Amino acid sequence: MSVFILNWIFLLVLFPVAFFWLRRAWRIFFNRDFSEVALKKGLPAPDAEKYAPYEMVINLLGGIVLVAVLVAVLGFQALERQDWIAIAGSTLWMKLFASFALGRHAHGGFDALAAKSKKK
Repeated sequence: MSVFILNWIFLLVLFPVAFFWLRRAWRIFFNRDFSEVALKKGLPAPDAEKYAPYEMVINLLGGIVLVAVLVAVLGFQALERQDWIAIAGSTLWMKLFASFALGRHAHGGFDALAAKSKKK
């Protein structure tokens, strides 16, 4: 399999990922659905409404960047191969890290660990 085919597969995968992230932002902002906010082991945070704006911004920014990459590559051919792969890959990883960190923070994070260690 050549690298050219893998680039096209990666580009096509950006469509559902961008859709999923933008849909999550839409659900949080307009539908007030907090069931996917700050997830840890598939469960939302106890006070998910408090962390909803942060999760919405993370998803919205990630989705907008991916849509911009798709438009730039497919619509205008404005980005070189290395550039759009770097932008899309960095966006994917940064969104995953930010959502992971928010989920851990919303579920207690280091405060819960400190409380457990003091009980012993």
